[in-house]
Amino acid sequence: MTYKLLEAVRRHVEVCADPTGLAQTPIRGLTTIRSNAPTELVYAITRPLVCLVLQGSKDVATGEQTLTFHGGDSLLITADVPTVSQITRASTARPYLSLVLDLDPSVIADLTVEMKAVPVAEGASVRAEPTNAEVADTALRLMRLLDRPASVPLLHAQLVRELHYWLLAGRHGEAIRRLGWPNGPAQRIARAVAVIRAEFTRPLPVDRLAGVAGMSPSSFYHHFQSVTSLTPRQFQKQLRLIEARRLMLAEGVSASGAAFAVGYESVPHFTREYGRMFGLPPVKDTEAVRNRALL
Repeated sequence: MTYKLLEAVRRHVEVCADPTGLAQTPIRGLTTIRSNAPTELVYAITRPLVCLVLQGSKDVATGEQTLTFHGGDSLLITADVPTVSQITRASTARPYLSLVLDLDPSVIADLTVEMKAVPVAEGASVRAEPTNAEVADTALRLMRLLDRPASVPLLHAQLVRELHYWLLAGRHGEAIRRLGWPNGPAQRIARAVAVIRAEFTRPLPVDRLAGVAGMSPSSFYHHFQSVTSLTPRQFQKQLRLIEARRLMLAEGVSASGAAFAVGYESVPHFTREYGRMFGLPPVKDTEAVRNRALL
């Protein structure tokens, strides 16, 4: 079954992938990925998702934890957490291939009630396990819908729901159920995270974010750090720096232009924080990335 899914994803990326190797599907939240070579380190604050790796290998680090997963493994991320990832095994003959599905808290909440499952309050936000056969089978049927475009609007929702069911019923179930806990800490923090993502270039007082989450400032601060591994200020800062790096690398924006675009008022302050996160000051970092791309 995994081989059939691999071939279905391979066919899709060969036709639909953009220059970065990403191929969005007509099914919302479902993406296929290909890389013909190992990649640079990729910094992101990742949304809740499941990634089925079909070929190749990838490292994902968050905090002090680093996970390596290979073809046949699933990576699960159950909160908005900072990650540093790198595809470590890929070639033209055997590219890295994966299928990514964003997790839907509303579907999880509905299924959790129907399954009479009890959400858990704590647990690792990033984990990797072998892919369940039922998950691979459902993912294959989702990919096969793409061969019949007229079927996608009618049938994809029930297959996405089925895929969530098998994830909940399998090894990842306890971790995923947190996302569907109605008005639980994960959902409350997710509301505040949505505000930070939308307004990260602006000052965001903790009192306002706590109000969005429906918590006292002290409770919000504790739960935010427990869910995301960052303080609200650190979360916003990382979003700013990641976007600034993207602006410089993808759009050729100057370091000062990127700093002001993401909300910094001082270029030296931006330069110091950028260097602490990425290991080099902005200009040297972007030059190094571009030079490696030419090799």
